[in-house]
Amino acid sequence: MDSLAEVIESLPKDSGKLIVIDGVYSMDGDIADLDGIVKLAKKYNVRIFVDDAHGLGVLGYGGRGTANHLGFDDEVDIIMGTFSKSFASIGGFVAGEKYVIDFIQHFGRPMIFSAALPPPCIAAAKASLKLMKENPDMAEELRKKGENYRNELKRAGFNIGNSQTPIVPIILGDEVLTIMFWKRLFDEGVYTNCVIPPAVPQGESLLRTSIMLTHTSEHIEFALEKIYKVGKEMGVI
Repeated sequence: MDSLAEVIESLPKDSGKLIVIDGVYSMDGDIADLDGIVKLAKKYNVRIFVDDAHGLGVLGYGGRGTANHLGFDDEVDIIMGTFSKSFASIGGFVAGEKYVIDFIQHFGRPMIFSAALPPPCIAAAKASLKLMKENPDMAEELRKKGENYRNELKRAGFNIGNSQTPIVPIILGDEVLTIMFWKRLFDEGVYTNCVIPPAVPQGESLLRTSIMLTHTSEHIEFALEKIYKVGKEMGVI
């Protein structure tokens, strides 16, 4: 927050300012410090834009996202989301005050000459939204599954960073070790995302794992068993 304050203070006082952040960070599963950002935004009269691609359908009541989860629904000016994650489709959206959306529609370069989304993609996103609204407990059930999974990995001695969501990294550091760990897990029947530089900083290579609501206890237990097995084989734990 101190660094962000310095940047804001270095800008002309009468210039328009917009803080653009992720709600949930896609590699480490940690959540933005919206509390600190909102305080700075109020102090310096700055707008807030939250990219909630990984927060919608996951955090907040009924999956309403990061701002709702942290109690800042009325403090965030613009929320962007995607239909390609929890909505199981393609495309995305930007939500904000009407005059802001009108401006984007007329001056946003990606909007110019772009075609509408295919109707089946819209139908899939609408069906997902309907399901979330009618079953608000799904987000809480997902949260509990993610929490149990994180706790088990931490208990076993894995480094999962500051994950607070169902996105859970297994931070291994070394690139070769990470690739070998990924391959061994794949051979054992567990698929993870192998993430090495430049997608992450040097020395912070990791396996990106994520829990879904459709994962059963048996699925999660199977994955943990294999992760423990490979972790011991490779001297990680």
